[in-house]
Amino acid sequence: MESLESGTLAGTGSFRCERCGYVVTLAAADTLPRCTGCGGEQFVRASLFGDTRFTRELELGPGPEQRAAMLAEARESIAEAGDYLTFLDAGGTQRTVALSREWTRIGRSLAADVRFDDPTVSRRHALVVRQPDGVRVLDDRSLNGVFIDGERVESRTLTDGVAFIVGRYLLHFLSVAPAEVAARGGALKAG
Repeated sequence: MESLESGTLAGTGSFRCERCGYVVTLAAADTLPRCTGCGGEQFVRASLFGDTRFTRELELGPGPEQRAAMLAEARESIAEAGDYLTFLDAGGTQRTVALSREWTRIGRSLAADVRFDDPTVSRRHALVVRQPDGVRVLDDRSLNGVFIDGERVESRTLTDGVAFIVGRYLLHFLSVAPAEVAARGGALKAG
């Protein structure tokens, strides 16, 4: 698939940013803008029928060693057993959010529980649902989708440490057991 770099596009259509996946739709006489999502200039034609719409490699965020360190740091900061999401916000600060209700809304809306003010995130992008049979992430009819392991998913059960992508944000699910918190508490008291 040929990358479009600049100039006037010959034809109407939708184009996806190669860096962040943001989609722009252009008319025949429109010129290719910079990506509003990330400022990138590399676009490919977005297709409803091609595989590129439904897969996305993890291309943003920290590398594997940094992610492991972030997860360890987040886990150490958790004082109570339970389910959590941890991620880097727009400023690069790590945030950890407790999943204390049955439904946690993720999106750009002011009503979202986990809010990302970013054009790659839909107003109602995803839901994290906690039920007796497990914790799931659901795509809430978003434009850019929810991705796990490079695959677009409508619904997926989350296990401890699993990462998923919402827009250009990488979120990790953490499930901290009471024994883990007790063991850390004992280690802190002993030291």
